[in-house]
Amino acid sequence: MGHRLSRIYTRTGDRGTTGLGDGSRIAKDTQVVEAMGEVDELNSVLGLLLAEDLPQTITTVLIDIQHDLFDLGAELSTPGHRVIAAGDVEQLEQELDALNSELSPLKEFILPGGTRPAALCHFARTVCRRAERRLVRLQHEADVSEFALRYINRLSDLLFVLARSLNKMAGHDDVLWQPNRKG
Repeated sequence: MGHRLSRIYTRTGDRGTTGLGDGSRIAKDTQVVEAMGEVDELNSVLGLLLAEDLPQTITTVLIDIQHDLFDLGAELSTPGHRVIAAGDVEQLEQELDALNSELSPLKEFILPGGTRPAALCHFARTVCRRAERRLVRLQHEADVSEFALRYINRLSDLLFVLARSLNKMAGHDDVLWQPNRKG
């Protein structure tokens, strides 16, 4: 692959537009650009999580997800382009099922927290849910792949289970919600 970015700034966005993958230009405040930004933010939060000391199996899963999210961004930025497929959703489901099978059943709601990696995973989950809401909103005015929607929905579930798994691996209990708890 040759050099794709010979200059970081191009000045082409100085007037509030950005280029899409097909070469067209659109306003930076459109729904599609908002959705791309949310997916990019999610990818960045996963990068922050990956800066933690994690088990190699978890690191591998998260790096694969980062690549998928970059593919999703490419899909969003190129009208009619499809990258996320049924197999990507199935892969998340397999990871989710494997991790969840090692956890005790939930009897209470849990709060985000525990270990730092688990807390970062919960943070990634909330960013993922926001990205999902953006994709759903975008779907009202543009063609959004059903697999992209399934993928981002399943990813938030995986991040929840992953947070619980990270706490368990560190020997830390889930932080249970205590209704009506005062001070």
